[in-house]
Amino acid sequence: MPHTDPTPSSSTDDTIDMRLRQEEDTAHLIDLDSTGPEADDRPDLLDHIAEWGAVKTSAGAFQLVPVRIGRDLRLIARWMNDPSVAAFWELDGPDETTASHLGGQLDGDGRSVPCLGVLDGVPMSYWEVYRADLDPLARHYPARPHDTGIHLLIGRISDRGRGLGTTLLRAAADLVLEHRPSCTRVVAEPDLRNTPSVAAFLGAGFRFSAEVELPGKRAALMLRDRALRHVL
Repeated sequence: MPHTDPTPSSSTDDTIDMRLRQEEDTAHLIDLDSTGPEADDRPDLLDHIAEWGAVKTSAGAFQLVPVRIGRDLRLIARWMNDPSVAAFWELDGPDETTASHLGGQLDGDGRSVPCLGVLDGVPMSYWEVYRADLDPLARHYPARPHDTGIHLLIGRISDRGRGLGTTLLRAAADLVLEHRPSCTRVVAEPDLRNTPSVAAFLGAGFRFSAEVELPGKRAALMLRDRALRHVL
């Protein structure tokens, strides 16, 4: 799917900050004085996600924006404390719990990038884009070089249960395949108990490959193949 950038990339952070203030009741939600290092200062194994821009979807313009802890922590931590999210992510608790999870990626070697999913300028979901071939997941399936994995949670309750997850999963997979030419497939491993999530992946063009036993969960291994991108 061709990608577009409806807003100048230099204004993305300002747009997020403005929309977050509009959406949240707490005016001090974003700490602009503690944004952390720029994405360009970190190792990169995922072809510069910050430069991918936006893609048009039936729900609006969608973009993956790398997380900045100082700006985004409170929002993501609030999402993690939603009981329906905590049941699968197990990151509920104080902000420090989420900060530790994010920091482990941001301070790592670049194999995993936490992102906000921004729809028409509004942050409404949390994503992790990661090198599945370099992840412990690779011990549980026949990984290929540059396999790219994605995790997703939809943060806003109003965005759940109306098929939006399927739309955004397809968009995110298209972004990966568009901007990572070395990647032949996008990988996901939702918890088998999370039937809405599994259904969303199937609707987004992923195929069920296998059941895999992972630490802490039994997962459905889902694959979206580049070769089948325009068929499924």
